[in-house]
Order: sequence, then structure tokens, then C-alpha cells
Amino acid sequence: MVAIARLCSSILRRTTHQFQIRKHSLLCGDIDRFNGVTIDLKTQLPTTTSTADFHKILKESLHVWKSEGRNAIWLHLPIDYGRYIDIAAEEGFQFHNAENNECLLKLWLDDREDPTPRFATHQLGVCGVVLREDTQELLVIQEKKSQFTTWKFPGGLADLGEDIGNAAIRETLEETGVQTEFASVIAFRQQHNHPSAFGRSDLYVVCRLRPLTFDIKPCEHEILQCCWMHVDELREHLQITSLTHRISNIILYGLKHGFDSIDFTSEDMLSPYKGQHFTAFHRNLPQL
Repeated sequence: MVAIARLCSSILRRTTHQFQIRKHSLLCGDIDRFNGVTIDLKTQLPTTTSTADFHKILKESLHVWKSEGRNAIWLHLPIDYGRYIDIAAEEGFQFHNAENNECLLKLWLDDREDPTPRFATHQLGVCGVVLREDTQELLVIQEKKSQFTTWKFPGGLADLGEDIGNAAIRETLEETGVQTEFASVIAFRQQHNHPSAFGRSDLYVVCRLRPLTFDIKPCEHEILQCCWMHVDELREHLQITSLTHRISNIILYGLKHGFDSIDFTSEDMLSPYKGQHFTAFHRNLPQL
């Protein structure tokens, strides 16, 4: 009886395993408007699936997608599915991007040259040019961990989904303790081969901010020095970059001729994508 029970248990395990393989014999995904297929593996396969079984399932699925004339296959893999990456690579998949605990693999199936954009070609940085118009002073900092000892404006990288103006306000508050409000964009810089951009290009947006407080409480971990400096003193300072010098001249021009002559203001506008809005930055226009 014990032998029969063990035999039945073994048969049941094999049958269950075979049923699971048949149940997951093809991967299912969402078809996008470019005729590609996106698959989220964690919703398709249990983590106990062997690499051999995954290879069979992937090959069968690829056969179907090719017969359907699909252009591209996108595989979302959580980090605990990482053992399947080698299998996918054998079938021609490549990394497109990775973040936190997930990576995205892509396989281009079409005979045409792959037109898929690279992931995140730029990073976005901001700075806050905080001007006290009554004293014509600018809020400037020197960083502790920078290789340069130059005076600069407070700033840093924008977070994902964070508006440009809000990023400049946040970075200014974190680094100097000064509260501000967004006024305008007055310039931006593009730089390729930036040493701190992880191989991406760098966009750096210069925001004009109005101070709401004036007491300085610099961040002890990041800031070496922080002060209000007259715009004339800053533009003549030896320890500034070419961009800081140019921005100082732009601010002087705004003080003399009005900030309408330098400002790109923001406008909330309706997006063509249903239920969404975007922010446009442009010069103020006269009434048409």
C-alpha cells in the first residue's frame, strides 16, 4: 500500500507539472500601436518555473508572434526572474533599460532597421536663481563635495514626474533653507559627455525664483558656503563658471530693462492625450 501511495504521489506531481507547462505554453501580452507585444513575466509564470521550461515556452511564443508579423517583443522581468535573462539572450533579446527591481528586454523581429528610441537620452538638472530685487543680491553656494570651488546657484536633478519649477524650489530649500516661488525660466544648457550623467546627455534648466524668506540655513552635508552676493560682485568674481557669468549678465539685463525681456513663463495647456495636461514655456506675447 505504501509503494502504491508513493507511485500515485509521483504520478500526481508529474501530471500537475505537465498541466502547469501546458497551461503556460504560450506567453500572453498587450499589443501596442506599433505592432509590438509587451509581456509582464510575473503575471505569466510562477517563480518556480525552470529555465528549461521557460525556454520552451519562450520559443513557442516567439514562433506565434513571428507568424503574426509582430515587430517587437518587450519582456518585463523582475529581479527575482533574473535567471531567465540568459535564456532570453539566446533568443536574441537585448537590454533596453533597467530600474530598481525590474529590467526591460527587447527583441526586434522586423527586417527593417530598428527605429526604437534609446531609453532616457538625457538627464534633467535645474538651478534656482534667487534674486532680491531690493538689494540686487543673488543667493549663491559653494559645494563641499565638488571638484570645483566655484560659486554657483543652488540646484540639482529633477525627480521623475517633478515639474521644473518645483524641482528648483525644492533644491534651493534643501541646500540653503530659503523658501522661494517660481517666476520663470531664463535659460537652459545642453551638454554631452557629462561626467556625472551615467553616459547620458545633460539638460540644465535655469529658473528665476522669488525669495519668500531670507535667512540662510545651509545643508551641513552638501554646502561649504552660502550667501547673498551682489550681482555685480558675482559677475566679476574669479571663482565662477562661464554659465554663472552669463546668467549674472542676464539678470542685470532684466533689472535694467524689465524681466519681461528675459523671462520664459509657464502655461498649463491641454494635452492631446485624454485627461492630461502639459506645461509650455514661452515668452509673453502681446494681445493679438
